[in-house]
Order: sequence, then structure tokens, then C-alpha cells
Amino acid sequence: MRSLGWSSEATPETGAPLLAGNIRFKDLSGRLLGAHVAHAGLIVLWAGAMTLFELSRFDPGLPMYDQGLILLPNLARLGIGVGDGGVVVDTYPYYAIAMLHLVSSAVLGAGGLYHAVLGPAKLNRNGFGYDWQDGRKMTTILGIHLVILGAGALLLVLKATRFGGIYDPLAEQVRLVQPNLDPGRIFGYLFGITPHGWAIAGMAAVDNVEDIVGGHVWVGLLCVAGGLFHIVTEPFAWAKARLVWSGEAYLSYSLGALAIAGFSVAVFVSVNEVAYPTAFYGPVGGTQESIRTALASVHATLGSLALLGHLWHAYRSLSVSLGSTRGTFFDIVANRKPSFVESVAEG
Repeated sequence: MRSLGWSSEATPETGAPLLAGNIRFKDLSGRLLGAHVAHAGLIVLWAGAMTLFELSRFDPGLPMYDQGLILLPNLARLGIGVGDGGVVVDTYPYYAIAMLHLVSSAVLGAGGLYHAVLGPAKLNRNGFGYDWQDGRKMTTILGIHLVILGAGALLLVLKATRFGGIYDPLAEQVRLVQPNLDPGRIFGYLFGITPHGWAIAGMAAVDNVEDIVGGHVWVGLLCVAGGLFHIVTEPFAWAKARLVWSGEAYLSYSLGALAIAGFSVAVFVSVNEVAYPTAFYGPVGGTQESIRTALASVHATLGSLALLGHLWHAYRSLSVSLGSTRGTFFDIVANRKPSFVESVAEG
């Protein structure tokens, strides 16, 4: 196992082995890539397999929310296989999408295994290799991720405006959407400012598909523009001085973003009947007829775990950057010396 860069021993850097995770690959860019690709394959595998499972027990004569479904409603709200009134008229697209995910998971799984076992442990620095403290390379990687995220948002815009449209619960039909691009209205939601006054739900208070699609236009453009900016530039001096440039610090930043996403989805699914139509998710209010309570609870829980992970890794990375070796409670326990009694018991 050591040939792969794996270790079950506690060290000042990894701490408790059970909690070490991918920190053991921090200097092995090839192995870390393998872990990431394999992780993506598992996610896609779950999505494909779960969609097939839901499809196998789906009854078109009953509401989706009354059958405990979570993935088919997500496809339905995109206007896939749905007719007027939110009635499912064609389930074949669900099957095709599920199989596409399963095939993709196989490709990702193969790539993950290759980089985890057969590929070089460290990638070439002139290619996809990197150094955690190389600000130019790190911001380039950040930029690539932002461009991909922006492309995803714009793909949704194209689906809503050009390729079939999305389900509009107010019109109770699938239709093409003309997005609202008014920046004052779109960005006002960030501060709780809606066309009907101030709302504590903020973005989750959006009540029409035109604003939702318009928001995706802005998000897509800003992500692409920001991504290109980070690709062609280097970090500013203040960023180099104040941010922590290490693998664990980047992990903490990522977990913080995931926490925000988890909490945002929890709020949206709890109160919004446009982004999460009643026809598919049930009524707002947490009744037994709705799956909203379960979805919101799961996302809030995952968001909380991500937030704890963010704080954990932020503390560890900041401690290392400041020269502290105290670590967390689990690190101290994992690296403590055996007591006299334990030494005697071990012979």
C-alpha cells in the first residue's frame, strides 16, 4: 500500500488516520487526481442508479411527492417528460438520462483507478501538475472550475430559452422562457429586495421563472468572466500575503462553499414553489404529503457537516501557517505518547 502513497500511521500533518482523508495525497498530484475522479464517478453512479430505482417504482397516476421520489422531480422541473399540469407523459427520457450517468460513471471510475494505481504518482508540472504554493497555477485551476460552473449555468439557460423550455408552475406547463436580465431586480434578491417588498428568504423569495433564468444568465456570465480573469492573471499581493496557500487551506475554502450551497438549497426547497414546483415536490409547509421536509433536512445536515469541515481544516491550515503544532483534539490524541500504564500493558 505504501507504493501508492497511502499510510495508516498518524503524523503531525495527517493526525488521526481515520480522519486523514486525501491529506495523505497532498504531495502526490496524480493520486489526488485519481481520488477526485473516482469520487466524481461514485456521485454519477449514484445519480444513475437512483434514477433507475425511482423509475422502476414510479406510478404516473400518483403525484411524485407522494411516492418519496427525489431525482425524478428534479428532471420533471426541467421540463423533461412532462406535459400540461405537471403530468408525466413520457418516462423514456428518464431512462436515457439514467443510462448516460451509468456509462459516464464507468468512464470516470476507470480514470480514477488508472490515476490511483497505474498512472504517475506526481503529474508533470508543465502539464496538470502543480505546487500548492504556486499562486499562478492555483488561480488557473480555480479559473477552470469557474468556467465549467458558468458553462453549467448557461446550459440551463439554453434549455429554458431554446431547447424545449422548463416547467412553469404558474402557467402549469412547459414553455420557453424569456429571461429577465434587469441587474437591479436580479441582484436585489441577494439583499432580500423583491418586486413585492423586502423578504427574509432573500434569493429564495423569487417567484417567477423569468427571474430564475435571468439569474442563471448573470451567474453564468460572471463565473465565466471570473474564470477567464483568474486563468490569465496572478494573485494580487494582498491575496498572496493574507491567504493560506496549502492543500488543506484549499479544502477548507471548498468546504465553505459547499456549506453555503447546502444551506441555500435547504431554504429554497423549504419555501419556494417556483424553483421547486408543488406538482413535483408537494406543498410548502412540511406536511406529510411533501418531501420538502426530508430534502431540506438532508441538505441542511450536509451543509452543517461541510461547515464543520471548513472550520476544522481552516484551523489546521492556519495553525500550520503560523507554526503551531497543537492541532485539533483528535490530532493530539492520535499523536500522544503512550502512558506508563499502557506501556506496561503492552509488555
